[in-house]
Amino acid sequence: MSQKTETPQSTTDATDGLKQDARKAAARVGLTSDEILINGGRPLRGRIEVRGAKNLAPKAMVAALLGKTPSVLRNVPNVSDIRIVAGLLALHGVQITRSDDPGEWHLDPSNVEQAHHADIDAHAGSSRIPILFCGPLLHRLGEAFIPDLGGCRIGDRPIDFHLEALRKFGAVVEKLPSGISLSAPDGLHGANIELPYPSVGATEQVLLTSVLAKGQTELRNAAIEPEIIDLICILQKMGAIITVEPNRVIFIEGVEELRGYDHRAIFDRNEAASWASAALATRGDVFVGGAKQEEMMTFLNVFRKVGGDFDVHDDGIRFWHPGGELKPVTIETDVHPGFMTDWQQPLVVALTQAEGTSTIHETVYENRFGFTDALNQMGADIEVYKDGLHDDARRVKRREFEQAAVITGPSPLSGAEIEVPDLRGGFSYLIAGLTAEGQTRVTNLGIISRGYENFIEKLRLLGADFVYEG
Repeated sequence: MSQKTETPQSTTDATDGLKQDARKAAARVGLTSDEILINGGRPLRGRIEVRGAKNLAPKAMVAALLGKTPSVLRNVPNVSDIRIVAGLLALHGVQITRSDDPGEWHLDPSNVEQAHHADIDAHAGSSRIPILFCGPLLHRLGEAFIPDLGGCRIGDRPIDFHLEALRKFGAVVEKLPSGISLSAPDGLHGANIELPYPSVGATEQVLLTSVLAKGQTELRNAAIEPEIIDLICILQKMGAIITVEPNRVIFIEGVEELRGYDHRAIFDRNEAASWASAALATRGDVFVGGAKQEEMMTFLNVFRKVGGDFDVHDDGIRFWHPGGELKPVTIETDVHPGFMTDWQQPLVVALTQAEGTSTIHETVYENRFGFTDALNQMGADIEVYKDGLHDDARRVKRREFEQAAVITGPSPLSGAEIEVPDLRGGFSYLIAGLTAEGQTRVTNLGIISRGYENFIEKLRLLGADFVYEG
């Protein structure tokens, strides 16, 4: 007699937590159903628009806390992370109004106040954005609190970089059962900080904290992603003095006060790359309105190497499959200006249709290939090497925790029932369903709404064949 295998309680709790996160995220942006049935095999064709970057807009909203006058942020996407930040700002007394112009938000920080810990915890959900409230709130109130942090389950993303930087500015950090409490009894002062890795989040933390700190801050090994530069542009509009030097060095001279800003957020290059990958995988033709060439040059090079084609226009970029066989590639993810880790997951689906063997070395997150299990279930041939692969031709320095995925194709995909594990992996599942023969049921859609605005409507605009009861 076979023995029944019970699912570990920790695994069950994690799965239930993921589903709860997905439902909350879906509700924030008006998704009434958490699943979609996709009938694959139809090329995506048409035009969609991308708005402000999910990796910039929430941070720009946090920056409004630093100003003494109201701020206006335009081109804001309707994604659940924006709703989380708006809720947290409102808890701290920021008055938020939305203009009749879609995507325009007005933020008035005149009456900032400390929020209750329980309310912060309830509103933060799985987002990691609350950590960036610390510097601005320490300047405005002298104290801050952040709950346990969530985010996509793609690997360990410790906040040690953030906390160590805040300590160097003079913050007192106290870890509580409910989260982390911070205070600045003597105010914050400039600091010399060198990051062990050019972390985007830690760079944002230093920028948001240093602009009002007394004296000068020198940040070495900083992230220089386009979204970071856009945040620096916002802070400069507010009155900050920030100099970006070569070799990832940023100098910030603290000022006495900052004013509000009026800014149009940079476009979401991750969403643009995702739709480009969908066009390639489905042998389609998609015009991504709002996409810009400069911020996507590394992606565009790889897209062309794989066999895709594109045209750059003033108002966007057209991506299409020109016919013929797709070609295998070797990719190493890296911080900007390298190939972004957020680009590889959607592209993996297209690479399952390439003639030959592709290899992806993932150097940024240590657990970002979990989504490939479902693709293999659909017929893909993807082998994940959890300890990475040796490659003498590597350009990116090997990291101890990195993994590698080897994709052999072309592999016909067949419909299946799959559950979204994380943001980019979730969009990859949509692409897989659109590429596969037969019907695919994708659940946990709310996770995708964290970073993809109105994706159901965009699928309709591109002629996808699907059923969504929402």
